Amino acid sequence: MKYFIAKRILLLGVMLIGLLMITFAISHVAPGDPAALAAGPDATPAMIETIRQEYGLDKPLPEQFWIYLKGFFTGDLGRSLRTSRDVLDDLIRYFPATFELVMFSILVAVVFGIPLGMLSAVYKDTWVDHLSRFVSVSGVAIPMFWLGLMLQLFIALELGWLPLGGRLDLMSAPPEPITHLLLVDALLRGQWGIFTDAFAHILLPAVALCFPALASIIRVNRAEMLETLNQDYIVNARAHGIGSTRIVAVYALKNAMIPTLAMIGLRYGWMLGGTILVESVFDWPGIGLYAVQSAVSSAFQPIMGVTLLIGINFMIANLLVDLCYGWLDPRIRQEG
Repeated sequence: MKYFIAKRILLLGVMLIGLLMITFAISHVAPGDPAALAAGPDATPAMIETIRQEYGLDKPLPEQFWIYLKGFFTGDLGRSLRTSRDVLDDLIRYFPATFELVMFSILVAVVFGIPLGMLSAVYKDTWVDHLSRFVSVSGVAIPMFWLGLMLQLFIALELGWLPLGGRLDLMSAPPEPITHLLLVDALLRGQWGIFTDAFAHILLPAVALCFPALASIIRVNRAEMLETLNQDYIVNARAHGIGSTRIVAVYALKNAMIPTLAMIGLRYGWMLGGTILVESVFDWPGIGLYAVQSAVSSAFQPIMGVTLLIGINFMIANLLVDLCYGWLDPRIRQEG
């Protein structure tokens, strides 16, 4: 197991270097001159050149990449042309909101997706199976931003059941930060009114964000459960009189969870990217909205920082999935 973990961490380092190279390359092939855009339409060539020198844009590309590489490993991701703050400070400020939204969404997708996939496989071709398949197809077909707009239109505006957007009401003060996650901090501080307010605000964006993940988890878990339930060891367990509930929940689910875990890990990364759409629709103050505002201002340093943060989270999620693989199936540890 130690060799398995060490190999996965080594691969993580290689992928990180590749991510840094790709991010740097993309930022330098994008159209537009960041220095000219930051200086404004009335800037003189001397002013543009001053900004270019300040941000190191006048140096050769290899030197710029070396500076970028050193800055990453020392925590210096540059300064935002839009906010005039360090990008790392902005990411620390905005990422907790995105992390809370993504974790809440993936939790909803897992809590509902795995049981629905199991029930769909156990009660194949019944109304439960048809309902689960309808949800899985709808989750793939419906665009995330359109679902968010429809939820705002009907649930928030027409029915008035939930807030339209934001993270808290304007008149509500956030709790004293401990984890910078509103739901967790409100619970730790015992501020139940703030917790209820934050919970109401997170529901609609979480539904819009988790719906594609929910559909994928249902579909993969259903397919794997159907295949597993036809295996010889399951037939043998039934022949020995073991109860159906134990067979499904203990023996079949463990093997069916391996591909499902892979889908959960992938969907976590896709959710981080999907927050750009959802946060823009619901005015959620996270890195997605921060990236959109930076893109409008052609501030490439924050976009690079957001891309790196999403990529690193994606890699860590896949590392955790690999470790769960090794825990669930010893054969994977031996092969890895």
